[in-house]
Amino acid sequence: MRLNIALFGVAREIVGQSSLEIETAAGQSAQGLLAELHARYPALANLSSLAVAVNNEYAADDTPLHERDEIALIPPVSGG
Repeated sequence: MRLNIALFGVAREIVGQSSLEIETAAGQSAQGLLAELHARYPALANLSSLAVAVNNEYAADDTPLHERDEIALIPPVSGG
């Protein structure tokens, strides 16, 4: 299946673009997607956290992904 992923903050800087379109296995989970992205972009694995949001809600690791989902990678944020 084809997934469109929005990237924010340092995740966008690491990947070098604001969104990705990737092909992945049907039924991929949020955790599986992160593992796949860590393999493609090893610097993402160095972040202290990286959340996956699906359809505007934080996703649990076992959340299944679907082709028409709105997916976003949300890196750690700091405030001041």
